[in-house]
Amino acid sequence: MSAKRFGRTQKATAILPLALLSAAWTASLAGVGPTTAVSAPTTTESTSLPDGTSVPTEAIEAPASVSGGELGGGVGGNTAQIIATSSTNGIPSAALAAYQRAETVINSADKTCNLSWQLVAAIGRVESDHGRYAGNALDNDGIATPGIYGIALNGKNNTAVIRDTDAGLYDNDQVFDRAVGPMQFIPSTWSVVGVDADGDAQRNPQDIDDAALATAVYLCSGNDDLATLTGQRASVYRYNHSQSYVDLVLSIMENYMSGDYTSVPNSTTAAGYIVPDPGYTPPASGGQGDGPKADIKPEPSGGSTTPTAPETTDPEPDNGGGDTGGGGDSGGNGGGLPIPEENPIPLPSVTIPPLPSTQVEPVDDILTLAQAIVQCTLDGYIDNILKSDDKFDQCVKDYTS
Repeated sequence: MSAKRFGRTQKATAILPLALLSAAWTASLAGVGPTTAVSAPTTTESTSLPDGTSVPTEAIEAPASVSGGELGGGVGGNTAQIIATSSTNGIPSAALAAYQRAETVINSADKTCNLSWQLVAAIGRVESDHGRYAGNALDNDGIATPGIYGIALNGKNNTAVIRDTDAGLYDNDQVFDRAVGPMQFIPSTWSVVGVDADGDAQRNPQDIDDAALATAVYLCSGNDDLATLTGQRASVYRYNHSQSYVDLVLSIMENYMSGDYTSVPNSTTAAGYIVPDPGYTPPASGGQGDGPKADIKPEPSGGSTTPTAPETTDPEPDNGGGDTGGGGDSGGNGGGLPIPEENPIPLPSVTIPPLPSTQVEPVDDILTLAQAIVQCTLDGYIDNILKSDDKFDQCVKDYTS
């Protein structure tokens, strides 16, 4: 049986120490600060976080992001290719730590939400390519630099009309709102879920730490169990009211869930990836590649189909100028040693001593044959394995007879 969802007061009490827990997590990752656990207040009636942020106790229906008919700033080109390559698309180390921190903190505060960091990461991939949209990069503090700002929500380019709600505080636009930061929050929604996740006394939508935890707060604001597909689809749809967006986010999440992902330095900006196109089908080549093909002529009508063995002749000795060497034109015979009929190079006479007799005739015969082969090799003969009566074989016979 699944755990009972928190009530209004219980959720406010549980989520109260979010910023405190997040700050402790950040310190543990950096290896600084005390190692003892941070104790949460045991009783409180407040509905705010320690940094003054309001905590929603009901599902937020207003979207966090408005894509204006597009899937997200971090998406471009073939979505099938994006899904197929998301598992190898490097995640900046600051973003990866922020996503994992968001999972730990929110699930500690609301044990019935069951949010996975991979879902937060998938949203970050679609919204801004993990803070790398439009030439941005995450600095050492996890802040998108120079800053991620969406297009004006003025009703053009398939956008909704959302007039300024923050006096340009977050989006630098005092006429219309713009989505801001790596998770592309609308300023009005950020004012509800924005949180100081890293203890720097700022609630900054451009800070991947703050933005990732704010995304977690948003997704867990309702009664959805995010360990289920139904809960995931409902919460992501609230985040961005587009079924195509939901499908893409969950597909990328599944790839991240496989564990095949990498972390790259924070300063890494999005660049071209040389990856296979999953929709590409190579032309049929008959399994022979694109190299030259043999000129195979059909057998004349009525001709014999039984292959005949090629005529074998003794190879001629190579005097250094023929075409059978490694650089010659004969192809199949190139690169090998010449097989002389006569000994072309005078070699010093080397004689191996006789082997002792074992008094066992079969053994003595084997030893004698081995000694003869060694002696003939020392005499400068080379065995032609295609013939059984060449000069080498005659030499061996002479020594053993």
